[in-house]
Amino acid sequence: MRAVVFAYHDVGVRCIQVLLARGVEILLVVTHENNPAETIWFDSVANLCEELGIACVAPDNPDNGDLKTRITALQPDVIFSFYYRHMLPVSVLSIAPEGAFNMHGSLLPKYRGRVPINWAVLHGETETGATLHWMTKKPDAGSIVGQTAVPILPDDTAAQVFAKVVVAAEQTLWRALPEMMNGRTPALPNDLTQGSYFGGRNAADGRIDWSCPARVIYNLIRAVAPPYPGAWTLIGDKRYVIANARMANPAYSKLIAFHDATNDEAYSGSVKVARGLAVVDNRIVAIGGDGVALMVLELRCENEIVTSAMLKNALHTR
Repeated sequence: MRAVVFAYHDVGVRCIQVLLARGVEILLVVTHENNPAETIWFDSVANLCEELGIACVAPDNPDNGDLKTRITALQPDVIFSFYYRHMLPVSVLSIAPEGAFNMHGSLLPKYRGRVPINWAVLHGETETGATLHWMTKKPDAGSIVGQTAVPILPDDTAAQVFAKVVVAAEQTLWRALPEMMNGRTPALPNDLTQGSYFGGRNAADGRIDWSCPARVIYNLIRAVAPPYPGAWTLIGDKRYVIANARMANPAYSKLIAFHDATNDEAYSGSVKVARGLAVVDNRIVAIGGDGVALMVLELRCENEIVTSAMLKNALHTR
């Protein structure tokens, strides 16, 4: 099998290595230049290609006449896309006579579209995975070749789940390749009525709505925890990012359910619930709209770790 591969990120690196291990001839890899405004916490496809002597290019847009001409001249049997960030035009997909295939970070048809792992954690899912599927004009809509599930544990962050999905992608591709290389690529149903499409996210989407229940806030914290931009709130004009937290046990939540953040006292009487960040017994907590508490294990402001004393001062001087 001769392949042209569009790839980026850890999934791109590992899936390229799987192709090589299975004996696939990689004619060309198309990747991205790293964005200097983005935290690069993942492996480099470009570096891997340089190390292995594989031809690699990084055009701004795959809908590029010169790129199409080059791929056509290479005459690949298949095209693969492994966490490449652009949609591939149909004119590129149609070059490969045996099909074009994408590795998606969810159990399709659920969570089609962008950043599926973050969305799955945000929505409190207990399972996700990786799906290899045929590529069509519509994103993540083609028939399924194979998929592998992984668990999302209650305290997993999106980064931890992503690491599991990388392995799931590797396993899915490894199992699928023998049939694909023998011209028997599966085409299982991908019923779009059983899933939804989700768009991208940005740092602004991490702002915490303190009227939400604590569990919803916790899911947001887990979904965008570093190396992603983080869940944040404003105190005065400064942005505070909750980098790590845990749900408090019910007894502790009950104790501080009526905490008054303005004077750092906890009441057992029926008073208005204070929502947001607070300091109780020299510990940083976050109180959701349902009065349930989160224990904040790491709070940051302008990339500096915030102590309970620093937060207490900020709350009193805002």
